[in-house]
Amino acid sequence: MIKLLTAIVFNVALGSIAGAQVPDSRIADLVQSGKIRLALFLPGYTKSSTGELRGIGTGAVAVELARALAARLGVQVQLIENPTPPQVVACLKAGACDVAYMGIEPARAAEVGFSLPFMQQDFTYLVPAESSIRSVADADRRGIRIAVVRDHVATLALNRIVKNAEVISFDVPDAAFEAIRAGRADTWASARFGLLESARQWPGSRVLEGRYGANLVALAVPKDQSGRLVYIREFVEEAKASGLVQRSIDGAGLRGYQVVPPEKSN
Repeated sequence: MIKLLTAIVFNVALGSIAGAQVPDSRIADLVQSGKIRLALFLPGYTKSSTGELRGIGTGAVAVELARALAARLGVQVQLIENPTPPQVVACLKAGACDVAYMGIEPARAAEVGFSLPFMQQDFTYLVPAESSIRSVADADRRGIRIAVVRDHVATLALNRIVKNAEVISFDVPDAAFEAIRAGRADTWASARFGLLESARQWPGSRVLEGRYGANLVALAVPKDQSGRLVYIREFVEEAKASGLVQRSIDGAGLRGYQVVPPEKSN
């Protein structure tokens, strides 16, 4: 009898260990690969003198979330460089990236799967010291040239509402900033944090208090990875509730950002 009970206990223990080793089927492919490939895009990353990639600004928050997720799964994080959001979408669709962060936009939702948003910030304008643009409404006038970064979520939001001003697109943020500094544009429309950072480099320039929209930032996965999306969505909600997102925002020094409250359970 004692031998029988011992055998039962031993088999139960083996079953428990085996069960613990079986990863959640929704993210089993990530565990098997041993890494999470996180896609970053400008201005959310920078490179060191040795070429090492690291997240900055919103990218830094995404990296912290990816690290927490990787620690949970027992894998590593690999940062993937993509200069523009469309390239991030292409990376996800091609299976060359596992997860990304970006603003929720209807056009993108048709191509990738989004978690619920984990943080948000306003869209607004940067203007020169001598500018007559004092409010968001002032920017949408005939003769005003608005510099934007092509395909960024702030630009997509602006394109839906601008009626009178001329919108001039650039491939990267540095080009848009240079255009307004050189007088080739009258204002730059983008997310508040990036504009505040640029204003530090341009004495006298102003970031308007008002806003023309808001950026709801979420994690994104390939559209065909429905199981992974559900897992990531649960992870994001836990990260918000635990304070991880707020700590990451604070650690990155993101001014103008706030945590989107966790979704209430029904």
